Amino acid sequence: MALKRKSPLGKIVSVWQSSKILKANPLGDPHVREVRLWLPPGYDSKEKSRYPVLYDLAGYTGSGLGRTNWKSFGDSVPERLDRLWRDKKIGDVIVVFPDCFTSLGGNQYVNSSALGAYEDYLVEELVPFVDATFRTLPNAKNRGCYGKSSGGYGAFVLGMKNPNVWSAVANHSGDAYFDFIYRRDWPNTLDELSKYKRRSNNNENLSRGLDDGRVKRFLKAVWNKQKLNFSEGHCLMNLCMAATYDPDPTAPNGFRLPFHLDTGELIPGRWGKWLEHDPINLVKKYGKNLRKLRGIWIDCGRRDQYFIHYGSRILSRSLLKQKIAHRYEEFDDTHSDIDYRMDKSLPFLFSLIKR
Repeated sequence: MALKRKSPLGKIVSVWQSSKILKANPLGDPHVREVRLWLPPGYDSKEKSRYPVLYDLAGYTGSGLGRTNWKSFGDSVPERLDRLWRDKKIGDVIVVFPDCFTSLGGNQYVNSSALGAYEDYLVEELVPFVDATFRTLPNAKNRGCYGKSSGGYGAFVLGMKNPNVWSAVANHSGDAYFDFIYRRDWPNTLDELSKYKRRSNNNENLSRGLDDGRVKRFLKAVWNKQKLNFSEGHCLMNLCMAATYDPDPTAPNGFRLPFHLDTGELIPGRWGKWLEHDPINLVKKYGKNLRKLRGIWIDCGRRDQYFIHYGSRILSRSLLKQKIAHRYEEFDDTHSDIDYRMDKSLPFLFSLIKR
């Protein structure tokens, strides 16, 4: 954790992309996005060289813009890439930092009628845009994807659904085993939303996972705040997940809720929609695609405060049952501040996608 910092080797550049896909997003979030990239040392002088590409997916409340920032008492991502390159742990590679932030705090990099078609944006627009703008090796075999938390979930799910786009993925503490990691936080969410309850409710509508107005009022309130407290932040996160996993254009706010807002009773039909997106339930469905990948990296801290290590273990065992090769590691840490694990995953990915 030295405080002395070396001069940059690679170069951070920014380009702007106007997305036709995101232009239709229901939240009215910007469709013109800044995309940052790390270009390896010598990129400008090696005019005939082409490079493999890695995509860095930010976690919830993050974006590619934040991923390239300076960091205290540790390497920023660009500094880490410089060091790994200097130490010959990785070679020449372009790293892309997409901005997929939304008004609900982020997304899981899947298509949702309530958030926007972010999977399509990445697959159909951003990847071709990067290949057309920079000297990439424009093939799936030369392309990898990685991330932490929601970004880890996104990298794994994007890889399993699109092996024609990415050939190697790294999933750091990615969301898995929804019965453990999400259900336990919904009492806090219901308590927070109850502050915005106005009057007696239509019990039938609440039993169907529909908002009686309190979710809408909560969102209006937090969108007008400069700072969210812990409970508000977690409530917003669970609403973001509801918008991701159970969108419904006919419902208030464009999505349904998995719990009765007054009684806290689980609504099985609605919760089932969430479980359809749980990686531990997707492995069998996408086993054929997963076998096409050159490499899968999964790791998690064994003291993860969201208990994602249990889901990571189940995910690894599910892959083993399907005889899908992967690398799984646990380490002595929590969910927080674990970018140092990229010292292991990035060389792993680079070894698979290099020319």
